[in-house]
Amino acid sequence: MKQQATIHLDSGLEIGYSSPLARFGQAVELTGGTHFLLARNGRGKTTLLRTLAGTLKPISGKMRIQGHVQYLPEDLRFDPVITPALVFRMMLPKSRLDDALKLAARIELDVKKPYGRLSTGNRRKTSLIMAEYSVKPDEGNILLLDEPFSGLDAFARQVFEEIWRESSSNTLRLVSCHPDYDSMEMPSALLIEGKTASHLNADGQTWSRLKNLMN
Repeated sequence: MKQQATIHLDSGLEIGYSSPLARFGQAVELTGGTHFLLARNGRGKTTLLRTLAGTLKPISGKMRIQGHVQYLPEDLRFDPVITPALVFRMMLPKSRLDDALKLAARIELDVKKPYGRLSTGNRRKTSLIMAEYSVKPDEGNILLLDEPFSGLDAFARQVFEEIWRESSSNTLRLVSCHPDYDSMEMPSALLIEGKTASHLNADGQTWSRLKNLMN
């Protein structure tokens, strides 16, 4: 039986460094699909992703994670002289390389151009393709994505959102982002307000409603 990807955050979980940045007042459980992580700058979005990825310990409280975890930081960089094609050949399973290259062509990423000469958006495309084609098809996957839409053009963003919808059964994505249009649907969102973290889950929920809750 295929393992289901889940993230369970206990009530009382606190994240931060020397002092807490945010605390969960109620337990949260996330399963397959896309969940958005929202907060003002410096309120703990990246800190939470790093904690879930295991590179940072919680200040207090417990969490349970089930699934194959990948963390894609906003500042991920590759050697400037290598090409996206070489990145994919080095880091992706051979069985998925052709599909990765087809997606690159679809979203107009020049895979033969040195990474150091790519625009911010095309560097982001490289990272996202690498992450998406590194998921394990026979087990639950968790992708922790920090500002994946930064510098991305609207067409590429739409393509990735389609991929996310099609693979929601075996992949849980927690996506830190700054939405750029009010009607963007966010039926599941982790929201950090002040120093309190909570999960808001409702069909038809949009950014226009959620942004008014942020402080």
